[in-house]
Amino acid sequence: MSENETARSLAVDALTRVAGGAYSNLQLEKIIDRSSLNDADRRLLTNLVYGTIQHQLTLEYYLDAFVKPNQKLQPWVKMTLLVALYQMLYLDRVPNWAIFDEAIQLAKERGHEGIRRFVTGVLHAVDREGVPDVSQIADPTERLSVTYSMPQWLVTTLQQQLGEAKTESILKTINQPAAQSVRVNTAVTTVDAAIQALEAVGYTVDVSTVSGDGLRVDGHPANHSELFENGQLTIQDESAMLPVEALQVQPGDQVLDACAAPGGKTTQIAAALDPQAGGQVTALDLHAKKVKLIAQNAARLRVADRVNAMALDARKVDDEFADDTFDKILVDAPCSGIGLVRRKPEIRYDKTPEDSQHLQKIQLAILDAVSKKLKPQGLLVYSTCTILDTENADVVASFLKTHPNFEAVRVTTTRNVKADRTTDTLSIYPDDFDTDGFFVSALRRKA
Repeated sequence: MSENETARSLAVDALTRVAGGAYSNLQLEKIIDRSSLNDADRRLLTNLVYGTIQHQLTLEYYLDAFVKPNQKLQPWVKMTLLVALYQMLYLDRVPNWAIFDEAIQLAKERGHEGIRRFVTGVLHAVDREGVPDVSQIADPTERLSVTYSMPQWLVTTLQQQLGEAKTESILKTINQPAAQSVRVNTAVTTVDAAIQALEAVGYTVDVSTVSGDGLRVDGHPANHSELFENGQLTIQDESAMLPVEALQVQPGDQVLDACAAPGGKTTQIAAALDPQAGGQVTALDLHAKKVKLIAQNAARLRVADRVNAMALDARKVDDEFADDTFDKILVDAPCSGIGLVRRKPEIRYDKTPEDSQHLQKIQLAILDAVSKKLKPQGLLVYSTCTILDTENADVVASFLKTHPNFEAVRVTTTRNVKADRTTDTLSIYPDDFDTDGFFVSALRRKA
């Protein structure tokens, strides 16, 4: 195997690109598809990439102790060192000499002699002196930020929203691996039949405690299964299934999915519709390429006969639809995605409070535009995959203030999640059920 094809060198490549703005999951897919790695090395590569990103602020804090202040490192050099530190501190199967050997070899092959000496010196100093003790950081916010690798503004925001104990509980869980969950496509099979079929081919299966058609599966990637291929199930997080449950879709409903790509929720809506009764879901996305994805998902899940996917900005629904057209509307709004940090760990480093404020304006504009298309007594569900009030409770409050013809109603879900909550809205935090973070609200148009 060439130098370019070791798991560690490919991890450095992926991380360097992610640092430049690429998505970790897409980079990994591309690199794995092009590589000749065996299963064990693919798993190692995935672990190195996600683990390094998840613990990036912690690892950078450690590295800073061994690098001169203001010393500028080339991105690939920095990533070579962070990957080595991650292996030394978080993985226990590889001895330090082997980690050093490969990192130094990489520095030698990709850089000049000065870089090789620098990398060698840093790694030996870490081995000799150990890394600084994070618990000695005096400022409590900085200490939490470095310990759990979460930007300080997010730590502060969550503390203001939820208090210190809940914030730390969330931070403790976000760097754990995400569970593999699937939604059974009830348009073509049943939950019981899907469980039997998965167990028959070696998967361990648990029924979701969160969503009615959700399963947690352990074993091979679920999208490699025959059930995925033939449309009996799809990959979807358990909490991501709740907005559609809250929509209470009836077989003959006309439904608008205003921000639909890649179509997970569209096809979930479609599974509850009956085309014989006239049920249809109209799925919108800004980009034609993403509309194709919705159509492909609908075809694989065998619900294309009840899905109408079209390229349209949800803020411009006046161009296509008359008022009072839809029985139900789902706005699964574009958001900061902070609830997805387990699956997209880099998302926490890319966002700012200003991003959240900007997204709020877009979210309100979408709600304002689509609300006119809902029939009287119709239900509008607004959801996000973030855990920030700016884009959740604040948006709902602002919308209701300017739309007196709407009222908040209590979100209901199949498994009656968080039955003891005191709010009409439903907030799922990453530590509640070890799922993605999600927010769901239900708004009824008055008669």
